[in-house]
Amino acid sequence: MIILASNNNGKVKEIKELLENEDIKTLEEMNINIDVEEDGNTFEENALKKAREIYRLTNIPCIADDSGICIKELNGFPGVKTKRFLGKNASQEERNNYLIKQLKGMPKGKRKVDFITCIAYVNKNGEEKVFKGILEGYIAEVPRGNNGFGFDEIFELEDGRTLAQLSNEEKNNISSRRIALEKLKENIK
Repeated sequence: MIILASNNNGKVKEIKELLENEDIKTLEEMNINIDVEEDGNTFEENALKKAREIYRLTNIPCIADDSGICIKELNGFPGVKTKRFLGKNASQEERNNYLIKQLKGMPKGKRKVDFITCIAYVNKNGEEKVFKGILEGYIAEVPRGNNGFGFDEIFELEDGRTLAQLSNEEKNNISSRRIALEKLKENIK
């Protein structure tokens, strides 16, 4: 069994699909009601902090994810503050619209963005590892699609579709989370 240190339903669904051969239990399924503060300076630090904390509480191997987008034209903004850059109470729609507005009128080449996912794994042997996945794309000029969560509707691929316009299977085949989880899967075999 591995505990997944996340309360994000979108992430939980994606990770369980990608690690379908593992016995993954969520915090909710384990009756753990904790929200570890993401105060690190990097995605790696935040993921590792969450995995360590849940492992410390349970003594069960744990994986934790921290992810976000880094817009090149905006010096990597919003980065590790991806979920919180407009404050705790901002909606995803408000965050998406804010980013579109920041890049309004810029050509596609200036709207480059990296979707970064770091997955930390802490196990009973005291091992701590972090696996990173990066998906390159662009911030769309307008939100498009309704399949996905977070920044999916404004994360545009080279072919012009957003992540929210892909099927779950298509997205899971290319996502930064998939890239990081594939590295993790190789490691936990």
